[in-house]
Amino acid sequence: MGLKYRGEIDGLRAVAVLPVILFHAGFGLFGGGYVGVDVFFVISGYLITTILLSELQAGTFTLVGFYERRARRILPALFVVMLVTLPFAWLWLAPAEMQKFCNSLIGVSLFASNVLFWRESGYFDSSAELKPLLHTWSLAVEEQYYLFFPLLLMAAWRLGRRRIAVMLAVLLAASLVVAEWGLRRDPTAAYYLLPTRGWELLIGALAALVLSARAGESGALVPPRAWMGQVASLAGFGAIAASVLLFDRSTPFPGLYALLPTVGTALVILFVTPQTGVGAILGSRFFVGVGMLSYSAYLWHQPLLAFARVRAIGAPSHGLMAALAVASVGLAYLSWRFVERPFRQRRTIPRRGVFVLSGVFLLFFIAVGQGGRMTGGYEAARLDEGQIALRKTAEPSPLRDACHNLDSPDFTPPSRSCTYFSGRTTWAVFGDSHAVELAYALAEGLRDHGQSLRHLSFSGCGPVLGQGDLDTPCRRWSDAALAYLLSLRGVDTVVVAYRMNLYLFGEHEGIYPALPDTVGEAARLRVWRSYVDLVTRLHAAGKRVVVVEQAPELRKGIGDLILLERGERIVGVAERWWMRRQRFVRDHLADLPPGVILVDPADVLCDGKVCLAASGGKADYFDDDHLSVHGARKVAGQIFKLAAPSGPS
Repeated sequence: MGLKYRGEIDGLRAVAVLPVILFHAGFGLFGGGYVGVDVFFVISGYLITTILLSELQAGTFTLVGFYERRARRILPALFVVMLVTLPFAWLWLAPAEMQKFCNSLIGVSLFASNVLFWRESGYFDSSAELKPLLHTWSLAVEEQYYLFFPLLLMAAWRLGRRRIAVMLAVLLAASLVVAEWGLRRDPTAAYYLLPTRGWELLIGALAALVLSARAGESGALVPPRAWMGQVASLAGFGAIAASVLLFDRSTPFPGLYALLPTVGTALVILFVTPQTGVGAILGSRFFVGVGMLSYSAYLWHQPLLAFARVRAIGAPSHGLMAALAVASVGLAYLSWRFVERPFRQRRTIPRRGVFVLSGVFLLFFIAVGQGGRMTGGYEAARLDEGQIALRKTAEPSPLRDACHNLDSPDFTPPSRSCTYFSGRTTWAVFGDSHAVELAYALAEGLRDHGQSLRHLSFSGCGPVLGQGDLDTPCRRWSDAALAYLLSLRGVDTVVVAYRMNLYLFGEHEGIYPALPDTVGEAARLRVWRSYVDLVTRLHAAGKRVVVVEQAPELRKGIGDLILLERGERIVGVAERWWMRRQRFVRDHLADLPPGVILVDPADVLCDGKVCLAASGGKADYFDDDHLSVHGARKVAGQIFKLAAPSGPS
């Protein structure tokens, strides 16, 4: 049978693409919107198999003709989107992100981006939302499938359609078993790779075989009774809708759960007709119109949403993301009208032109991608003199190596600590790596009073006094270092500085993520009690204790922000997000003993709306969470206002 136009299938494409766009835009109602890709797979398997069956039956099938159609269908709009993303990636992506983008240019050009993204991160990771070409993984799966499927169908053609159907059913079952097994062994691989996705395309292929065996005038299967078509198509449509509305990021996918949207799609394909209720909906002007634009809309939506997230100071608003979702459909019309349609006409662009242009663009994107891989995301080429000068101010303490991590965490007692400059040692700084630059800045101020300080710190060692079940090496270091500090009788002021959120919640990843909870409530409370115990013991020993809260964590490293923001005043993070991240500490500061002096770096680094990473042409950080010497001097000024050193100035 030939491939007759079915408007309901275009409408089904709209049902596939809209949930995907809304899911990626962050609308919680469409938590399972990612199943739209599975709907696409089934539709694609059905349409391509229908064409192949028709041509094999007529004896007109050729591989060259098949791949020409695929090139005309897929590549022109894809190339346009890739070209448009290049200047925005150059301007807005940090070096590490730009390097990954360049990797994706190569991956897309080799139809292997699904393999690339599998190796980089999971589909639902927060970092994945920042990748402009993440969505091309599904195109790679399809193109890999169509490298083998036509050859398989050609080789098996003489066996007859019934045996072909049995063979495809066996392959489908095997792929589904692999997908379910893969979810338990490597969920990311199961999500991205062809062996665990091929069964979805094969469902569409089997639907095409069924319809080719028994087709009515409309090209759809004619059920024995009209009501069966109504019920079956409605059940299929309902299965897709249920998947979109009930699934979420935690749903194991694409194993057995993926049967709901894929079998639902097959039911719609098999039983929907213009006379059914579902057919009337899918055949409406709106759904057919969006369906015709669905491929271009799918291509445009991810770059728009990803760049919005990259550029936003704080999470982008729902209003902005909704506007971008609509914009993706608007851009889709332009690329459909002026790119997709002309390239599908052989009279406009002959076969030779399609292959030559495709080869030229593929080589171009591979060359650009390789250049980015070799130059760290074209980092040097993207910096001007002002940015280079600003980067030079993003410096750690010149004594960081000499005065930090002096011994392994197991040393007992701390026989060495770092004494800055010369003078009577009256102060001490105690903590982790966040204490280093602060110690240097405080020592500079104390030097003017003829005084000095002792500095004891170790990277990643939180305040785990006596908590042997948390981190034994760090417990030993903390216990021994505290005992040593208490033995220093001349030291009357102790500044305590830790990156407490690291020990309470874990590392934050991506831009404005949800608060991670890698520690657990019980362990979190033990860490906090130990922190309070440390401060209490210092206070009880008669020391003047200054507790310095954690400096705001930036959304990116300072080097990246300098490249992206361009200017003397660079925003590091939205203050509202930082207040959420810091909420536990702020809510529990009352646990500290009365008389302890509290200093919050946000008071000098934030302005009520944002927290700055650089100001006045100088960087306040040297990475994404450690203050530079310049930033530490600001905080030291705060400390000296509240706890002025004794002696002459």
